[in-house]
Amino acid sequence: MSRISSLLRRTFGMVKEHIGTDHLGNKYYFIPEQKSWTGRIIRPRRLVEAANPKEFEYLEGSIPSEWDAWVRGRRKQPPTIEELLKNQQYREQIKIKAVEADERDKALQTKEYEEGLVNQPVQTQVKGHASATQFGQSEISEDPISTANSFQPGSWTPPGTKN
Repeated sequence: MSRISSLLRRTFGMVKEHIGTDHLGNKYYFIPEQKSWTGRIIRPRRLVEAANPKEFEYLEGSIPSEWDAWVRGRRKQPPTIEELLKNQQYREQIKIKAVEADERDKALQTKEYEEGLVNQPVQTQVKGHASATQFGQSEISEDPISTANSFQPGSWTPPGTKN
C-alpha cells in the first residue's frame, strides 16, 4: 500500500477504486485489502453502486451477468466493453433463434394434425378440488364416502360380505 493511499485511508476511511460503469449506469468498485484504524485487516472486496439504489425496485437484468460474476469473484478481470457487446448480440441471436424454432415446431404440429398423422391433444377438464373425495372420478361412486367428521365406525361394510 502506498503512502498516499495510506494517508487517504486514515483521513477519509476506506479507499475504493472505481473499476468501471456499465451501460445501465451501475458503478463497480474494488476495495483493496486494508488495515482499519484499530489495526484489523479488512479483506479485499468488490462492490456495485446501483444506478437505482432502491432495493424494492430491483429488476431482473439490472446488473449485467458479466459484472455480477466479477463482483461475486467468479472471474478475476472485469468485463470489457467489447465482451459485453459481443455477449449482448449473442443473447439477442439466441432469442431470435428460439422464436424461429417455436414457429417451425407449431407449423409442423399443425401439418401433422391436418394430415392425420397425430391426434389433437385431448383436453380433459376435471371439476372440483384435489382435496375432494370425488376428484378425478368420472362419476360419483356408489361406495360410501366419508370424512373425519361424519365417519361412524361399523356403519358400513364392503359389498359381498355378510354379517
